[in-house]
Amino acid sequence: MAQFARPRVAAPRLEREIFVLVSSGRARSRKEIAESLGIAPSTVSQRVQAMLASGVLEETGEGASSGGRRPRALRVPGSTGYLGVVDVGGTHARLGILRHGGELATTTEVALAIADGPEPVLTQVTTALRELAGTLGSEAGAGAPGSGASADGGRLLGVGISLPGPVDVARRALDSPSRMPGWSGFDVGSWLEDALGVPAVVENDANAMAVGEHFGHPRRTRHTVSVKAGSAIGAGILVDDRLHRGAGGAAGDITHTRIPAAGDTPCSCGNRGCLETVASGAALVRLLREQGYDVAATADVLDLVRDAEPVATTLTRTAGRHLGEVLCAVVNFFNPGAVYLGGALSTLEPFVSAIRSQIYEGAHPLMTRDLVIAPSALGADANLVGVGRLLEDALVPHALAG
Repeated sequence: MAQFARPRVAAPRLEREIFVLVSSGRARSRKEIAESLGIAPSTVSQRVQAMLASGVLEETGEGASSGGRRPRALRVPGSTGYLGVVDVGGTHARLGILRHGGELATTTEVALAIADGPEPVLTQVTTALRELAGTLGSEAGAGAPGSGASADGGRLLGVGISLPGPVDVARRALDSPSRMPGWSGFDVGSWLEDALGVPAVVENDANAMAVGEHFGHPRRTRHTVSVKAGSAIGAGILVDDRLHRGAGGAAGDITHTRIPAAGDTPCSCGNRGCLETVASGAALVRLLREQGYDVAATADVLDLVRDAEPVATTLTRTAGRHLGEVLCAVVNFFNPGAVYLGGALSTLEPFVSAIRSQIYEGAHPLMTRDLVIAPSALGADANLVGVGRLLEDALVPHALAG
């Protein structure tokens, strides 16, 4: 962004960032690249010229004019491929096809049981992804349903998947996830590559959502925290437009923060008194059942609160206060420009209002003076868009080396 000047970037890294901007469709001209990266147009022109000479980029047609001569548009040669993206939850998966340029061409959902283990679940989602790609290809007059070979005249370039547990991104495997028997240590990335024959990226669902939300809001800030509040709670952090993983790759895992209100309530992690036990959808289901309500899932809680049922509304507001208490500490420590709220519970006004009041009342005024607290901009598609962007970044070295 033009208003934020960045330090001088080394040529290989700068070419990588330019390639990502052009390949994803977020920039089509030298001017747009300079504005996105916050660097001098002359620096951009020099690197773009080198990339044109090496064939990494090409000029085609004319771009939009803001006055004067129309600029030549930039693109990646032969960029007719698409990306397959998958967001796996406890009882369903959302799948999408991302066209070149980052546009979600189509999405679908399939029911599954994550407790069935990795191979049955991954077999189910890859089969569904092939069918989705085949359907899109047929509509465009290319490909056959179920082949997975083409979509809108292109080919599958890579697949990205987000999973509801701690992910070791180097091993592309889950690390001791709760309520996911058989998944710990399973090489999800290699399994997907063997099944689909393309590079794969594996990411935690909260991190994927955080990346999607960070770049999906019209008012951009370089430092954000995104919170996913559904059956469980997760969070992701971006610093200077980059995902922050921390020393052990678990940055943002606020769900197992101990808070006094949780007492000695057992948590799925094996500890006691975690935030998840009093502020998640699963916690609200448990608390309502203890009071005699016939609820089985977070969706039942949503229905009660939307019908203004008083006990459910009070419990939900209290859950929001507990989450807001932890986020207040995060805001004071990290000083983000925005906190984005996603997940099913974040569609409930009492929950969101309680979070807002806790942060604004408890955080230092310097931290909240310009702070944005906003609902999800992408909704259910945030994880798909986020993991797609991470996949684009992972594919860049292959393209630059080719």
